[in-house]
Amino acid sequence: MPILHRDMTLCISLSGRPSNIGTRFHNHLYDELGLPFVYKAFSTDDLEGAIRGVRALGIRGASISMPFKTDVMAFVDEVEESAAAIDAVNTIVNTDGHLVASNTDYEAVQLLVERHGLDTSAPVLLRGSGGMAKAVVAALRGSGYEDVTVVARNAEAGPALAQRYGYRWVPDVPETPVGGALLVNVTPLGMDGPQADELAYPHRHLAASSGVLDVVAFPSETPLVRAAREAGLPVVTGAEVIALQAARQFERYTGVLPTDEQVARASAFSRE
Repeated sequence: MPILHRDMTLCISLSGRPSNIGTRFHNHLYDELGLPFVYKAFSTDDLEGAIRGVRALGIRGASISMPFKTDVMAFVDEVEESAAAIDAVNTIVNTDGHLVASNTDYEAVQLLVERHGLDTSAPVLLRGSGGMAKAVVAALRGSGYEDVTVVARNAEAGPALAQRYGYRWVPDVPETPVGGALLVNVTPLGMDGPQADELAYPHRHLAASSGVLDVVAFPSETPLVRAAREAGLPVVTGAEVIALQAARQFERYTGVLPTDEQVARASAFSRE
């Protein structure tokens, strides 16, 4: 890391439970590209005061995580469609005191659907109804998917999420596989911890599917991803989603578009 000086530009994250992932990702790229930026993670009990500080101190960018993604919308000047579509912000850019909010999770999912050539006419089964599920469902709608079934045991959040985008809801994974379906996991199934060994969809669904999108980032090779690779299916991993959304933030903050190789190195460093 370079020695800090008064002319360095500060970017931050605001989270209920700060981690080192974004800090390591952004600072690694600043260092590799020789940019006079520094990134620091924070938490707060005063969200409005924190955003006033972003504006008053000229903090260039702020990554927003739970539980602040919705409440922060009241304190910015402009909300882009990527955030307005899901009532959730994960990125704020400060330009001369004017705060613009967006959601790069939404943008990342749309870009990855395009990059991997996923069939937007295919049916979709999507497990989950939390904050990230909102971003993924909205991105699928924005990408042109029309036949989506939200699978969620939460009898309030599940139907609400599905109905908002004109999709259907079921409480459990259907017994009968949906032929050619894109299988999407936006739950903790497969994540490091007590559910690490759980497969988000039964093998019979994988055998009938056209691809897999699993947003679990740690580990990126979840049981679902491994099974999909073994079956020769197209796969989008959570590591790709988290790296691309962070790269989109980096570009917004700095005006510099990192290469895919630079993003991959920063992503690997952030996960060490």
